[in-house]
Amino acid sequence: MADEDPIEQRIQKLADEEHALREREGHGPLPDEDRLRLAEVELQLDRFWDLLRQRRARRNAGLDPDGAAPRDLDTVEDYLQ
Repeated sequence: MADEDPIEQRIQKLADEEHALREREGHGPLPDEDRLRLAEVELQLDRFWDLLRQRRARRNAGLDPDGAAPRDLDTVEDYLQ
């Protein structure tokens, strides 16, 4: 849906950055700054995916998707995969 376009665009941008960092990692150890950035990108990806899933679930349940809100990282990171 159009309402999710900015979220999906942010996910794509973060995923592109993650892939670029992983590709660099394939050529040797990453500098500390890049390792930290990769960890941050992974966390933000989890958070944006969670928000997108919340919005879709609310819409499917007949609720306003705008009622979805980003959850804190501790909550998102404690989900079982």
